[in-house]
Amino acid sequence: MRPERLVLVCGTGTEVGKTWVAAGLLAELRGRGHLVAARKPAQSYDVNAHGMHVGGPTDAVRLAEASGADPDHVCPPRRCYPRAMAPPMAAEALSLPSFTLADLVSELHWPDHEVSVGLVETAGGVCSPQACDGDVLGMVELLGPDLVVLVADAGLGTINGIRLSLAALGPVVGRSPVVVVLNRFDEAHDIHRRNRQWLVERFAIDLVTMPGGIGDLVERVTHRGGQAV
Repeated sequence: MRPERLVLVCGTGTEVGKTWVAAGLLAELRGRGHLVAARKPAQSYDVNAHGMHVGGPTDAVRLAEASGADPDHVCPPRRCYPRAMAPPMAAEALSLPSFTLADLVSELHWPDHEVSVGLVETAGGVCSPQACDGDVLGMVELLGPDLVVLVADAGLGTINGIRLSLAALGPVVGRSPVVVVLNRFDEAHDIHRRNRQWLVERFAIDLVTMPGGIGDLVERVTHRGGQAV
């Protein structure tokens, strides 16, 4: 069963806060009475010498906590790879079977009950490998989400990262709107403010700032907002 609204969360790169944004969105939606579900098609992470995850809970655990689900339902255990590299590369490094985008999409099992917002979080940046035969762009093309949320850092380099990511997404999103989340935004930071102004005024990018703009992001998700690339 496809959710009523399918949202895909991707990023301009790693460590931009995709999971933090996704978890905050899920928690806010739940708090407003929406039935939500989250899926992480594949995840990879660093472990210590004892095989314990480094850096706190995995993405699947964080998304599960925010959506009130079992982590194994968010990301199947067979798609959890204890090696800090792109999931298909981690599988290869661990001598585990390769997998395709079609495999990941076929494994996205949603709850039996109706879900008003289903969220899929990908790994890395928009051109990062997600499977042996494709990247986030291929995932977007296969899933046809109702909204794409592109998460970016607010600091130096973000204008370049956002514009390149939007240019890459353009040919595959079709009519799906894209909203950019400028994450870790600080109104008191001059570069952050100027980056936001430049992106909005020069390129007319639909943009939400976090952490303060969670309500704006919910509005985009629930009211078919955003702007087509």
